[in-house]
Amino acid sequence: MTIDVLLQWLRGPVFWAGLAFLVLGLGRHVAITLWGIVRTWNRAGDKTIPVRQVVRASLGWMFLTQGLKNRLLFGLNTLIFHIAVILVPIFLAGHIALWKQSLGFGWPALPNGLSTALTIIAVIAAVTIVIQRIVFKASRKLSRFQDFAMPLIVAIPFATGFLVMHPAWNPFSHQFMLFLHVMSGDLLLFLIPLTKISHMVLLPGTQIISELAWHFPPESGRRVGEALGKANEPI
Repeated sequence: MTIDVLLQWLRGPVFWAGLAFLVLGLGRHVAITLWGIVRTWNRAGDKTIPVRQVVRASLGWMFLTQGLKNRLLFGLNTLIFHIAVILVPIFLAGHIALWKQSLGFGWPALPNGLSTALTIIAVIAAVTIVIQRIVFKASRKLSRFQDFAMPLIVAIPFATGFLVMHPAWNPFSHQFMLFLHVMSGDLLLFLIPLTKISHMVLLPGTQIISELAWHFPPESGRRVGEALGKANEPI
């Protein structure tokens, strides 16, 4: 099987299977999160949802203001990484052209120079995130293998895409690098619902559950005291 045939396979059946897996997988996560919200709301003593607090917390984590407050370098690097990873795949002119070819419509693209800059930033930021998680003791203790591997896996489509668009920097054949680019992009479609990357659609729901979970059911304090054998003891 030649690389050209493999490319057709990756761009066709594998891509559409990956896209379907992405949509269905994230849809499943959203459904489970919504069910969790309903269950938590039913069990909460105070059923008031603090909308402003949920929105503020969600935006804070989305734009990483917590990280910017606590560790400026790490938070800023992660913020830049998220921006580049979201914008480039959606607004790259070459990707939009492929969507237009398949669906018959497209949308405005980023300027080529900006796309190139964001691609380079995504790769550098991904490597920097891994280095920071290794160097800082607190991050190293909290991180799992996935936390080290995923930024580098995400960086592969960006690095290979850059080499595809800049042949002078490419030490391999154009077709081989294009194959790696498409294959790594397809792989991400399958990995997103299975890894922590899925937080991009689950964050608001988890914030609602977190806020409601702190609204303890009525009489919960008394029941905890009874369970600990300390009923009626002063606090």
